[in-house]
Amino acid sequence: MREHEGLIGRIRQLRRSSPAPDAPAVASAALPGQDQLSALETRIAELEQLVHGLQDSVHREITRLDERIEGIEARIQPAAMGRALSDDARERGL
Repeated sequence: MREHEGLIGRIRQLRRSSPAPDAPAVASAALPGQDQLSALETRIAELEQLVHGLQDSVHREITRLDERIEGIEARIQPAAMGRALSDDARERGL
């Protein structure tokens, strides 16, 4: 869980330090490789969107698993387990 929080912190830090994707690029007089740089910037923006989607997916899955684990832990508590066994014995006529 700490690794997850650390990863989120690093990603937020990177997002804060990087310029907004909608920020206008500095005009330059046809520098060599400008088209390659532009293509790389576009690709990085696409990869950032994929990372955001992955983060959302991981967060949803972690939340779902946490809720499932909490439910299982509640069912295996001694009092809950005793009630469930008692109810089962009554239903079976034991």
